[in-house]
Amino acid sequence: MNSAPLSLPRSILVLLIMLVSFLTMDSLSARKLANPDEGRYSEIAREMAASNDFITPRLNGLKYFEKPPLQYWATAISFKLFGESEFSARLYTALCGLGCVLLMAYVGWKIFDTETGLLSALVLLSAPYFAGMTEVITLDTGLTFWMTLTMASFMLAQVAPEPVPRRNWLWLAWAGMAGAVLSKGLIGIVFPAATLFLYCLVQRDFRLILKLEWLAGLVIFFALAAPWFVLVSMRNPEFPEFFFIHEHFQRFLSTTHRREQAWWFFVPILFGGFLPWAVALLPAMWSGWQRPGQLSSHGLVSAGNDFRPLRFVLIYSVFIFLFFSRSSSKLTAYILPFFPVMALVIGAYIRAADPKRLAWLVLPIFPFALWGIYAAWQAPMKRATNDFSRPLYDELSVWVMIAAAGIAVGAVLSFFLFRMHRKWAAVLALSIAVMAGIELIETGYERISPLQSGYGLAQSILKHVTPDTRLYAVKTYDQSAPFYLKRTLMLVEYVDEFEMGQKREPEKFIANLKDFPVAWNAPGAVIAIIQPQAIDEMRALGLDFDIIHQDPRRVAIKKK
Repeated sequence: MNSAPLSLPRSILVLLIMLVSFLTMDSLSARKLANPDEGRYSEIAREMAASNDFITPRLNGLKYFEKPPLQYWATAISFKLFGESEFSARLYTALCGLGCVLLMAYVGWKIFDTETGLLSALVLLSAPYFAGMTEVITLDTGLTFWMTLTMASFMLAQVAPEPVPRRNWLWLAWAGMAGAVLSKGLIGIVFPAATLFLYCLVQRDFRLILKLEWLAGLVIFFALAAPWFVLVSMRNPEFPEFFFIHEHFQRFLSTTHRREQAWWFFVPILFGGFLPWAVALLPAMWSGWQRPGQLSSHGLVSAGNDFRPLRFVLIYSVFIFLFFSRSSSKLTAYILPFFPVMALVIGAYIRAADPKRLAWLVLPIFPFALWGIYAAWQAPMKRATNDFSRPLYDELSVWVMIAAAGIAVGAVLSFFLFRMHRKWAAVLALSIAVMAGIELIETGYERISPLQSGYGLAQSILKHVTPDTRLYAVKTYDQSAPFYLKRTLMLVEYVDEFEMGQKREPEKFIANLKDFPVAWNAPGAVIAIIQPQAIDEMRALGLDFDIIHQDPRRVAIKKK
């Protein structure tokens, strides 16, 4: 027999807020910024806050138009309010992750019942990939929040009992879509539009498209999304071609960004990312697709409402998966928007499924966790390539093994609790074990921070820097170093993502290494960051220097 329905949704949500806040906020400042994404996006926001130019994003002093500015704005404001730190740099993405959890709790409660809402939130909280990404600075977490807000608002509009709430939810959906566009571009339009069209096609009913509050919705969308695109294009005529053509169509259709992967690239990320519920994923999707459109016990839906929310989010999720699987450019974070709405599907499945069936769906987590212990034990021998990294990976390995052991225990305990028909106890046992495991792994990950961050490099340089010291990055660029130096670097024979900015402002970089000795020998103090294998090359150029920092990846040299 299933556990009794819960009757205090507000109290439950308050407790959930407290739990998630603790899990997502407690370690935001414990780890130094990692390369490349955390360093890149934090530095863009730092330069924006320092210059008070919120129109033209810059990275290392050069124009940078690869992504829209919403996250830069939020992080720059965070810096102004709380100072420049790892905590304030990660605050926006952590709040976006928290927002996704609360949205799924609210949607599950409103559309189904309180238990479904809480189960959906627990599934999302215990999804290792999603939980980990909420504490990493990446644009995809912000995009995921705004896309989830769009989809959630649309679904809530369909179950609203009165015209005014329905209109308000649709207006919020339009606003969410604007936030998605300002987070990562045109996919903020493509994903919702494709989902709605495909849903109507499957249902053979296109009336939903006519009921979207088009006039007011378009006004809201363009009022929020358009001003920055207009202003940045007026100040930077090169922006439209680079952003819309190069960063959208060429990125999707070509391998120019060197991110090509196999078509099945996202499959292990998807199943591993939902680790404790991975085996339940396919049955939950099948059940959700078949589930009829009668929804809530709250009296929100009229008897004639045939909207199928789970089928709607399944179409959305599968479209995202296939869209990026087809793309020539793939990164693991691209399918992050898949996770919140799929947590709703899994939560609804757990709510309705027989506990004994759920027991057999969680049991495979036990051998997987045992394999995790073995893999963690072997990792230092495979990952550590030098004496500097070996002790760091050894420490990480211990934390991962402890986490995997805890998850294994949680899986076994959950299995027996499900067999005893104690569904809530089983779900909580497994969810808490995985959430604790995630925290332990994150603690272990902090140990390898010296490998991932430019913090140590920056601290060595700062001991020798004066306001007049010229800083160079020669044939390399450490994304997080400028953030900790609070300075930009003059690039020498290094292009990569700076190509567009260097073409527009060629005076801000040195194109050829052969021209670097002239800059080096000019009067004044000079420090350069190079790769370890370039030390002899610098000496061959006639540079006279002292080494002030050296690790397996980076060297800092100072002019004598």
